[in-house]
Amino acid sequence: MNTSRRPIPLMQRRDFVKGMVAASMAAKAAMAQQAQTPASSAAAAAQQAPIPPPRVPLAPGPVPWMEGLMELKPLPIVPVVPDAIAESKKHFFTETQLATLRRFCQLLMPPLEGHPGAMEAGTPEFLDFLIGISPPDRQEMYRTGLDRLEAEAKAKFGLAFDHAKDEQADKIIRPWLRAWMPDHPPAEQFARFINIAHSDIRFATENSQAWSDAELDAGMAGPQMDAYWYPVDPDMKRESEQTAARIADNKAHA
Repeated sequence: MNTSRRPIPLMQRRDFVKGMVAASMAAKAAMAQQAQTPASSAAAAAQQAPIPPPRVPLAPGPVPWMEGLMELKPLPIVPVVPDAIAESKKHFFTETQLATLRRFCQLLMPPLEGHPGAMEAGTPEFLDFLIGISPPDRQEMYRTGLDRLEAEAKAKFGLAFDHAKDEQADKIIRPWLRAWMPDHPPAEQFARFINIAHSDIRFATENSQAWSDAELDAGMAGPQMDAYWYPVDPDMKRESEQTAARIADNKAHA
């Protein structure tokens, strides 16, 4: 039996190669068509789908310190009566208490030897402010003491304390005046008020700008700057210039 292979004719080999090349090209075309189909489909879909509007940037979310601000609504605009603006309590003491304090200051610290008295120095108004920011026990002592002065004047003389004559007021005040050591005032409540208030009135008057100006006008050495109280914050430069001018004027007339 002859087992040798017979040679393939040349024409058959050429047909075979052509078939292989054709199959390879068909496969490549199919793959390219598959690759292009999604892109073309996406392009067609993009042409048909509506274009959304551009996104508007959103404000950042509320932070802890803004919590609740979103719910606030602006207040309605209404006309305001000028006289109703900034109505506040002008004094710590009541009108009656302040009138009693003024009369009390006038009696205990009158003008003396060219120096202003408590009324000229504005001491009642200063004490009204000072006691208004003092501890509650001191506030209560002043209120109770002023009310008692008013009550005793009405009980003894049938009039308000601020209308009492000097000798009438003296009969109410003098029995309660005491000699006392610093930081050791009388223990009895009304005597404590009379004597502490007396000390406060004298101290405030002697440390006022009016008292300092009187000493400068008399040719005496005035206190250093800020050695007295001011009703408002001072203009340091202006006050220094005024003091220097007053001293120079006194020396020129000496």
